[in-house]
Amino acid sequence: MDSKTLILQILNSDSTLNLVSQEEITVMELLFKGGFMMIPILFLFVISIYILIEKVLVINRESKSPKGFTDEIINRVKNDDINGAKLICQDTNNPVSRMILKGLNKLNTSLKNIESSIENVGKIEIYNLEKNLSLLATISGAAPMMGFLGTVTGMIQAFISIAEEEGAVSPKLLSSGIYEAMLTTAAGLFVGIVAYLAYNYLVSRVEKLIHKMEYTTIEFIETLQSKE
Repeated sequence: MDSKTLILQILNSDSTLNLVSQEEITVMELLFKGGFMMIPILFLFVISIYILIEKVLVINRESKSPKGFTDEIINRVKNDDINGAKLICQDTNNPVSRMILKGLNKLNTSLKNIESSIENVGKIEIYNLEKNLSLLATISGAAPMMGFLGTVTGMIQAFISIAEEEGAVSPKLLSSGIYEAMLTTAAGLFVGIVAYLAYNYLVSRVEKLIHKMEYTTIEFIETLQSKE
């Protein structure tokens, strides 16, 4: 290999590195070129991720239950071992155990009062499970709208810049104004899709846990009815 060929390879490698660095810088700068509407969209994205992680942790924690928990409670109630059933519920910290423990504490009252007490505890547990899900649903609709708003304002600014140009408008000026305005739409749609998918995923997890709560409490009430 002669010296001329070596020099050309070095120059080509340097130009390639410069091109890659320019592309990386361009990608990094895209968020900043979208305008001021990118700030609230980014804020909504952070909120969506926070709610998703927080709710997943809560649902995973509340879904944990020892194997055979329900059967053990039912068997102890049938054998009139109420204190043993209460101890099991106290050692198991989840919505089902808290609901059944409330019913066990009301055994000296009527069956209707027991059902009402369990239902009231269940409403509180469901509220805690569904907390902030409505906010996630709102973000899934609001983020794309913010993106469209940012695009409209960006297009207005682009056309104002075009109108202020004297003579022929350069394609670079026209294209740069349009693509910068479209960035907010892309960002808003992205955040909206993430929030929408997160909302539906969390709702399905919550509904599954609620069905488990309902099934266990119904079985508990039926056991109490059979003892009367």
